[in-house]
Amino acid sequence: MADHRPLTLMAVHAHPDDEATSTGGVLARYAAEGIRTVLVTCTDGGCGDGPGGVKPGDPGHDPAAVALMRRQELESSCASLKISDLEMLDYADSGMMGWPGNEAPGAFWQTPVADGAARLADLMRHYRPDVVVTYDENGFYGHPDHIQAHRITMAALDLVADDLSPKAYWTTMPRSGMQRFGEIMREFNEDMPEPDPAEAEAMAEIGLPDDEITTWVDTTAFAGQKFDALAAHASQGDNIFFLRMGKDRFAELMGMETFVRVRDTTDAPVPENDLFAGLR
Repeated sequence: MADHRPLTLMAVHAHPDDEATSTGGVLARYAAEGIRTVLVTCTDGGCGDGPGGVKPGDPGHDPAAVALMRRQELESSCASLKISDLEMLDYADSGMMGWPGNEAPGAFWQTPVADGAARLADLMRHYRPDVVVTYDENGFYGHPDHIQAHRITMAALDLVADDLSPKAYWTTMPRSGMQRFGEIMREFNEDMPEPDPAEAEAMAEIGLPDDEITTWVDTTAFAGQKFDALAAHASQGDNIFFLRMGKDRFAELMGMETFVRVRDTTDAPVPENDLFAGLR
């Protein structure tokens, strides 16, 4: 009997708003192509900015209220990207590396990988994704929740390997693009200080040399939806930079999404321009 199940993309992200930054384009593009898009958000985002930009640990920052606000923003982002299914694991946001939240009971960073992987594996068995996207082993830039999302995703893929063999990808950015990104950030933030040498060195290590990137997906036609998804998360100051540049410049900077293919059974040649290459 033929399998009429739709092709399915599952993106595993750490916080509300991460889905928009690195995968908003592919989520919108593949939804438009009739592919089922499943977003798994691992934490509640409670270490994000509160109303008025109040930071965690400052007077007036209420993690539970922030988590509720970010949940509402996430649902609005999902509507902009036409995401089919949203799954929240609802672990507590651990905050940046070295923050007190890293040690808090219930924090995602404190959760045994096996526990998170078992929950995610159940979702994989339910949705049967053909493609799974998450971060690399450094969580792209060293955030503990991103690193943990990577760990549980790779462990979950191992747990379901007898039954499922999706293509698996890690998000990345080309080093050439990172350089351009830095130039545009300074253009829109004239008072932005030059990074100190240690910061500059760390930034230079983010992403990959262009020739190591396996997958370049043109999502320029969906950059408006990606912009709207980020705008839905406007409570988070980090996103304001993107919104300040307007949709046209945003599309120019953020219209190509790039990935490294780390698991594959299709033998589709690389570089490829489609996460579903070899599957349709």
